[in-house]
Amino acid sequence: MDPAPEEKPPLIQRKKSQYPLSPSLAHYLQHFGRHSEIPLVYDDLARFTASMPYENPRGEETLWLSVVYPPEVMAVLAPKLTGIYATLKIGGNRSMAEHLTVERIDFGEFGNSRPFRIRITNLFNGNSDYYYVKQADSSRIYGLELEHIISPNRINYLVNGNTLIEEHIAGVPGDAFIRDYLPRPDLNRVRIAKEFVKFGERCFIRLLGDMRSVNYVVDITPDFEEVQYRVRPIDFDQQSHEGNLNAYRAHHFPDNKPVDELVRSHLNTQNIVQYRSEERTQMARRAKAERPRLKALFSTMRKETIAPEENFLALRDSLGQRYATHVFQNCKSMGDLTETHFNLMMVEAVPES
Repeated sequence: MDPAPEEKPPLIQRKKSQYPLSPSLAHYLQHFGRHSEIPLVYDDLARFTASMPYENPRGEETLWLSVVYPPEVMAVLAPKLTGIYATLKIGGNRSMAEHLTVERIDFGEFGNSRPFRIRITNLFNGNSDYYYVKQADSSRIYGLELEHIISPNRINYLVNGNTLIEEHIAGVPGDAFIRDYLPRPDLNRVRIAKEFVKFGERCFIRLLGDMRSVNYVVDITPDFEEVQYRVRPIDFDQQSHEGNLNAYRAHHFPDNKPVDELVRSHLNTQNIVQYRSEERTQMARRAKAERPRLKALFSTMRKETIAPEENFLALRDSLGQRYATHVFQNCKSMGDLTETHFNLMMVEAVPES
């Protein structure tokens, strides 16, 4: 939460180019079990014939559209979608999915991934679950992998061709948390402030941008005495993509201002430094445990084009100025920058013995 050397607003490029999967990334996904022969349904889902605004349980319209397909199209599509759910959740045992049905399909025309949200319902007990179908994009996949490897969260997703399947990440949407939970008098504000400091540190170290309040959720878990909070990103479109350094610093976004004010009013500078150091130490330990996988990921990422050249050059200069070092000048790509920044922070977190 320290002040930035520059105060450019973290404007995000709304229309981001899609970066196709390279053979190297496809090989990585195959090796680490992320590739699956799931049906290529994204293009099929895009052929809906009607839509209507989706209203949340409070009766408010959202950015999602509930979409409709002709009966003969849905008859072919539905078993593919329940089969994908079975592959994602139970390893593809179709016999375990015979009692599942597709209750609703929503389309998000917002954002870069233009996702479809699939609601799967268990006919035996009425329980429902979700997953997302998105266009496969290499920068998004690098974001998912980095989250899985170096954060405290596990990520479940599958890729085949241009189709990316992501498991639903449960939690209170960040904007709803700020609006509905933050004003509560019984809230443990110190714990929330601590978690948001750690969340910001996780995102900044691995250069995950655009953590506006709509792009993360807050997982709330009752503990034996208190309540635990975990802030989790749910959108990985802006992994190592923007040129503005502040785009990677969550507290610089205006809609996170209430959280930033909470942190500054309940934690002193020493607390903030301590919690940032704690998070770096935990990330360093996870990175050490997953060293072969992380090395393979960065090796592939370094060779990729996942951002415009001007963004790479701007971020390279900003990082060099921030840390008063020339180490970033040797970087040749966004992946190179991400690895160098991560390693630099890990050295600070855990000094060489």
